[in-house]
Amino acid sequence: MALDPHAIESYGRRSMKVDAVLLSHRHTDHNRMDPIENPMQVKVLEGLKAAGPGGRAVFNPVDEKIKDVRVRDISCFHDAVQGMKRGLNTIWVIELDGLRIAHLGDLGHQLDPAMLRELGQVDVLMVPVGGVYTLNGLDAKKVVDQIKPTRFVIPMHYGTRVYSDLLGPDSFLGEFEDKQILRIKGQTLKVDPAEKNPSMKVGVLGFEPVGMP
Repeated sequence: MALDPHAIESYGRRSMKVDAVLLSHRHTDHNRMDPIENPMQVKVLEGLKAAGPGGRAVFNPVDEKIKDVRVRDISCFHDAVQGMKRGLNTIWVIELDGLRIAHLGDLGHQLDPAMLRELGQVDVLMVPVGGVYTLNGLDAKKVVDQIKPTRFVIPMHYGTRVYSDLLGPDSFLGEFEDKQILRIKGQTLKVDPAEKNPSMKVGVLGFEPVGMP
């Protein structure tokens, strides 16, 4: 399953085979099918759809089962002014193997009580922290405190050595104790659903800058 696939050249060309693609919104750095090797066999689920005059985007309710994975969405906004600046956004909620994973897309605001009730208890939270177009590090920490994930927070959508259009993750990571931060070499995070009494960790995934052997 791929969420908001992009084709940003700075990170090199990567491809994958998946069963489904989930798109939180229609910005071109979140809805590229180029990296998908089997696009004709993939189920594409969009949190937004075009409707009304001029193809204005509206929320598209989704609640589906893909094999043994339940996928549903929650409507929210790309900014802190009810979408008036950057439009709508979608939170994806994925339930599998007894875990609930939430991908916040390009969220731009704190969640209201109704959104939190709809979201429910989250085990793994993927939250944008790079500011400019989404939450910055300090506001992202406030959203983490609202949701209170039980196992992992994964920061995403931030600036790196090869892509500096966004703020880096330092202000977000600075809100946590060092012992909470798990720096992962590579792009794989393993979560054990059978772990008893887990404590929340911040999982920082690594990447290989272009040009490295």
